[in-house]
Amino acid sequence: MNSFLSYVVLGLALSAPIGPINAAQLDKGARLGFMHAWLVGLGAMAADALYMLMIYFGVAHFLDTEFMRTLLWSFGFFVLVYTGIDTMRSSTLPLEKGAAGSASKLGSLRTGFLMALLNPLNILFWLGIYGSIIAGSSGQGGLSLLLLHSTGIFAGILLWDVIMATLASTLRRFASSRLLQGISGAAGLSLVVFGLYFGWKAVQQLAA
Repeated sequence: MNSFLSYVVLGLALSAPIGPINAAQLDKGARLGFMHAWLVGLGAMAADALYMLMIYFGVAHFLDTEFMRTLLWSFGFFVLVYTGIDTMRSSTLPLEKGAAGSASKLGSLRTGFLMALLNPLNILFWLGIYGSIIAGSSGQGGLSLLLLHSTGIFAGILLWDVIMATLASTLRRFASSRLLQGISGAAGLSLVVFGLYFGWKAVQQLAA
């Protein structure tokens, strides 16, 4: 049990640093409520699970080639900049109470999935972290221990998603419309900044 809890804490620690997913969750939660913010995190978890499976089966290393890194940096640039600009544009519109009901839950899920999937840092991160977990688990308890540790990581990530979604939806409930628009605009700006960073990395890969 102590081993499981330590991996839950690891999942929390892996999710906590501010990045595109947390920014998108703040925006969705402030504008559309808990469910949309949580679905962004759930979409990102699906991409994380995909990478973890690829690493387990030994097919993820081709993603670490120069061509694939350039391709992913480029796609990540377009996805983040487009999403960020759309978020900033939406932040200037009045917040309507019925907006959450008319917004697409699938769209929120897809946003989180694509952001995590097209982030080369995410790939390198899981290659390092999960690769070491696989190595450690295989040397101790085999597949059953690896499943326990993986479940703990996902429990921690899921807990963080709930915390972020709750925080964002609480702001939506109690903050003023102007403050919510400011949070949404700041989240959109941060997505654009992350996107520009991705674009710069793509240019560096091409120039190398």
